Order: sequence, then structure tokens, then C-alpha cells
Amino acid sequence: MIEEIRIPDIGDVEHVEVIEICVEVGADVATDDALIVIESDKASMEVPAGLAGKVAAITVAIGDEVMQGHIIAQLETARADAPSPPAAPAPATAEATAPQEAAAPQEAAASQEAAAPQEVAALQEAAAPQEAAASSELAVRVPDIGEAQDVVIIELAVAAGDQVAADDLLVVVESDKASMEIPAGEAGTIVAVHVEVGQEVAEGTLLVTLRATSGQAAAPELDAKVTTPEPETAPVAAAPPAPAESNAASLQAAAGSLQPAAGSLQAAAGAAQAEVAARVYAGPAVRLLARELGVELSRIKGSGNRGRIVKDDVKAFVKTALTSGRAAAGTTGTGIPPVPEVDFAKFGPIDIQPMSRIRVAGATNLHRSWLNVPHVTQHEEADVTELEAFRATLKDEARKRDVSITPLAFIIKACCYALEAHPMFNASLDVAVKNFIFKKYYNIGFAVDTQAGLVVPVIRDTNRLGIWDLSQAIAELAGKAREQKLAMNDLQGGTFSVSSLGAIGGTGFTPLINAPEVAILGVARLTMRPVWDGSEFVPRKMLPLSLSYDHRAINGAEAGRFMVTLAELLDDIRRLSL
Repeated sequence: MIEEIRIPDIGDVEHVEVIEICVEVGADVATDDALIVIESDKASMEVPAGLAGKVAAITVAIGDEVMQGHIIAQLETARADAPSPPAAPAPATAEATAPQEAAAPQEAAASQEAAAPQEVAALQEAAAPQEAAASSELAVRVPDIGEAQDVVIIELAVAAGDQVAADDLLVVVESDKASMEIPAGEAGTIVAVHVEVGQEVAEGTLLVTLRATSGQAAAPELDAKVTTPEPETAPVAAAPPAPAESNAASLQAAAGSLQPAAGSLQAAAGAAQAEVAARVYAGPAVRLLARELGVELSRIKGSGNRGRIVKDDVKAFVKTALTSGRAAAGTTGTGIPPVPEVDFAKFGPIDIQPMSRIRVAGATNLHRSWLNVPHVTQHEEADVTELEAFRATLKDEARKRDVSITPLAFIIKACCYALEAHPMFNASLDVAVKNFIFKKYYNIGFAVDTQAGLVVPVIRDTNRLGIWDLSQAIAELAGKAREQKLAMNDLQGGTFSVSSLGAIGGTGFTPLINAPEVAILGVARLTMRPVWDGSEFVPRKMLPLSLSYDHRAINGAEAGRFMVTLAELLDDIRRLSL
């Protein structure tokens, strides 16, 4: 049995890129074996087979952009189809159990089996697709859309009578967070469309009825031949009269009957295209980017499917506008002098290597944050001498639990207490910068340095976790990040971030805010320094902290109080139990 393997739920990400194909056609795979690796601008993810079997086909290539529901492979599984009936000669008087249209060719074939086996086989071959088509009407419904609410149809890509391939787009649905294209899933003919643009739908809503053609490209011609059989009493001569001419005549008749329908379908398609051209098709992420950049979407020509506007279209439009509006004084449209383009090869050998997709996306996100958010950085030091002494006493227990307990677990735990005491730091600003959005959950992200670039996995509900649980979560997420196995859900929903350099070095730095969060904590290298205790200098372990915050949301005094609270918690870890 052939099973289709599709891209699973990938959260709010619109499109991901196929960066690796892990199997070949004909290979045997187990349930957990990876078929392909996909990558977004935040993380990479392996897509497992989900079933055991043999790879019958790979339907994507490296570099393809795919989305949830996209067919990536076909597996031949061990499950067998229903057994076919035994091939027994059918008597001429056999009662018809199929519809009359299909029964007539079958009876004609049975009555002439002995005299003309070749013609009988031809009739059976012609009847088989008709029977399959008559019994293979499929109901295409809205797939799993998670917890999305108020999902509406924003585009209808087909009409009744249209021929579609398995990967062809049927409809586009959109929620307040993301949009999703729903493909046909099977090749065939659209029998009926059950929804309209603007209609609200939910998981399981019937979208279209599809008559699958099972790969037969000439279904209309087959219908014309099968539904006009010879009478039962008409004998099949041993020397049939010019079958090619007979078939040609029936095909011409079928083509003539289809011409009016084709004309009406073309007219309907033309009207649909005119309607599509008059509207702006773009997902929520694209619309948000356009608002941030001050771009009017109606001025952009989309390069996506059926004229859909994608992020690259918006970026290209802005780049063109800035380039064409460059002032004579050598400034860009924003008034910022451009970085000169230099031919470095003139000075010596060079090696050009492409940046990873994660680094490119990170650079874009950080640049956007730096340009849109007024950063201010507050520096503080925490005396973690007692914390480090306590952590040393836990080494034996950590070894038994098979987990490494690091200062980061204590820092994140202290951040939870500080965020609860100062909820402004666990909030976000709305797009209009007129309202605070206070979050009642505490999901803290921490930066992980990987070969592909910097990623920030998120620990959910950190306020409910103890030090051991936090240590376990940090180790698991960091390992998945370095192996490029983070799921989309591991990178979403953060409310506050921590960027720790650990023992790498530095006495302080300015971490860039992970917008739309309003603050991020930077942790530099712990050092042993002499500290005056009022009567003498004593050696203490001091931890440099750097808090970058959005000055539109947070004032300097509020940042100072937050850092005082955080330093006190780290100075005396007994406060974490209060």
C-alpha cells in the first residue's frame, strides 16, 4: 500500500526550506528514520517517516520551499490492499451488480471472452478506470489547525470542473497569526466547491469534493467510450472493423461535447484571475513586516503562488525604493550613508563562503531590532560566592542524576522571581506603542552558540520549575540546538531572554533585545576579585550582569530596581526559596 508522507505542524512558520534529503528511492526505512531535514530562519528539523516501509518516491528536492501538509515522499508499506476477486469466467446471464454504465461493457466482455480475448481485455482496461473514477470521490477537508481561532478562507484557487494535480493549491486559510495553503492531496477533477471567500472554517470543514483519476490523464475520453457500449446482442466479429477509426470517432465526439464546458471553465478561470488580481494576498507575517517598514502592499507585485505577496517581495520593494531614492550626497533613502562596496580581491586572495540561513535571518532580526528599539544597557555585579559554594556541594548528587548543574539554572530561576516582582519586564508593547501587553506566563529563552549560528530555545513555565528541572531542560534544549533538532515549538513564545558567555570572557556587553520582548540579560565571565567588606578586602566571586531594555517601555529607574532585585537574589540564594 502506498502512503503519502507530509510536512507536519510547523507552528507559525509560513515556509521552510528543504536542506537535506536523508533517503533514496528504494531504501527501507523505520518509523523514526529521518526522510528530509527542513530549515526555517530560526531552526532546523528532521521529518521522520512515521511509518515503516520502502521509499517509493521522493517528491521534493533540496532548496524547495515547503509548508505544513506538503507531500514530501511516498512509502510502500507492508499493509496489503483488499484482495482482488478471483478471475473466473462470467456467464452471459450473470446479474449486474455494478451501475448500468459499467455493467454493459463487463457483460459484453464476458460474452465474447472465448471468441475475442484481445477485445475483451481492451474493454476491461477501458472499464476499469471508469469504475475506479466512479467510486473514488474524495472529500477534502480542513486539516489539523492547532488551537487557531477565527480561521477564514482568503483565497479559492479552483472551481468545479478544474483538473488538479496532487500538489496543486485548493484554498488558502488565514488566522490572526498565520496563513496556510491546503493542497489537493490527490490528482483529479473538482466535482464541487463547498466554501467561499470570507467563510469561517474549522478543522474538518468540507472544502471540495474531488474525483481522483488515479493518474489517468484521459478520463473524459474514457468516459465517452465506456458509457456508450454496444447492445448485448451485437456480436463481436473475429475481424473487427477498423478499431482505430472507431476510437477516433468516439474521441472526436467526446471532445466536441467537452468544448462548451471548456469554454465556460475558461471564462470562469478568467473571472477568478481578475478577482485575484484586484485583491492583495499576503499572510499576517508579511502584513506585519509591511507595516513595520511603512510599505503599502497594494503597490507590490507578488511572486508567490497566484500572485501571493511574500516577505522577499516586500524586502525587494523597499530595497528598490531606497536605491532609487538615494540622494546625491551619497546617502540612502533613510539618510544613513551606505557602506562602500570594496573589491577585496585587489589586495590579496579571498574566500567567499555563504552564511547559513540561520545567520542571515539572525542578522536581519538583530538589525531590525537595533533600528526599531531604543536600546539602553544597565550594568551590575552580583556576588555569587555563596551560590558557587552551594553549587559545589551538589556535584555528587548531579552525577547521580546524570545532569550538569550550571550557574545558568540559578540565573534563570532568579530571573523568574525578578520578573514576578517587576512585571513590566515580562511584557511587550503593541504595534501602535500605545498599550502594554502583560503576560501571565514566564517563558525564558537562552542563547545557544551553534555551528549554524545563534539560536534561542525557550524553556516554558520556568517559574514552576526547580533547579534540577531547569538544569535538565537547559541540557536537553542546548543539545537539540547543537544537533539542529529543535522543533518550531522550542523557539516560540519567549517573554524574556538570557545571553550567557559563560567562561568565554568579557567584563560586560550590550545584548540586543529579542523583539517583541522588552529586555534581555547578558551574563559575562565570573571572576575572583578583592572586595572591601567594611574592614578589609576579601576574595569574592563576582558575576558581571548587563541588562538591555527597550527605553520606550522601561525607564532607567525601573531597570535599576530590577537589577538590584536580581543581584540580591543571586547574592543570597536562600531568597529563591521564599
